[in-house]
Amino acid sequence: MMKVPTPRRPIVLFAAALAAQILLLAFQVRRENNVRLIRLWSLEALTPVESAGTSAVHWLAGLWTGYLDLHGAREKDRELRAQVGQLQLEVNRLQGQAAEAKRLAGLLGFRQSHPQLPLLTARVISANPTLATRLIYINRGSRSGVQANMGVITPDGVVGKVLEVSPDSSQVLLISDRESGVGALLASDRVQGVVEGAGGPLLRMDYVENNEKVAVGEQVLTDGLDQIFPKDLPLGTVVTATHASPFERIVVKPAAHLDRLEDVLVILEHPAAPPAAPAADPKPRRLF
Repeated sequence: MMKVPTPRRPIVLFAAALAAQILLLAFQVRRENNVRLIRLWSLEALTPVESAGTSAVHWLAGLWTGYLDLHGAREKDRELRAQVGQLQLEVNRLQGQAAEAKRLAGLLGFRQSHPQLPLLTARVISANPTLATRLIYINRGSRSGVQANMGVITPDGVVGKVLEVSPDSSQVLLISDRESGVGALLASDRVQGVVEGAGGPLLRMDYVENNEKVAVGEQVLTDGLDQIFPKDLPLGTVVTATHASPFERIVVKPAAHLDRLEDVLVILEHPAAPPAAPAADPKPRRLF
């Protein structure tokens, strides 16, 4: 037990006696509503502590509630993201089905509008990725009546011709290949020429004399003389026409979308060639 030094003992005793008197008075003195003074002092002393404790409890409760809300929000966000992903997959599937239905409807409509042509629907199963030789492969072959040199088209226009045939598949040379050539004519004035591949996305039309007026945007059609394609099938549209000698330099954009072929039509029989009028100066041509 701590001992109080002797010289200070009277001061300590006096302070203790004074405190005891004050407490005694606080017990005896009453304020408004008959409340003892000591109770008021106690309330005033404890109120800040109680307020601080209450605030701390509320803060901790809010912090915990916020954590629970944040955790729940993160879980909900994960669920919503998963649902969005599933919905996007479903949308992509439905869009693919709609696009396929549209393509098949176009093929059906083309077949119905050309009842004189024996057409066979085929699916593109692969393509040659190189630019040197532009080929596609279809899922129809000799078992389905496909033969070499048969024409291949879409409702948009000419695609190419069958190059090689196996029992259940065939190889098709696109009109954009450098070795291809199709008898063609300009839709407006029926000037004849040959549309040839350039190894790229565009074609060229050769053997159109430089005295002919060729307009940009003019449609180019098949002339039906090669006995591969019937007459007046779309080949493409003129992109540029440059005056040169002795023939115009004409660039043609293909009518068929050769870069995204999925379904095509094979012409199972060679159309009969129309009788050709004798020409005084026949133009050289290189056909399929």
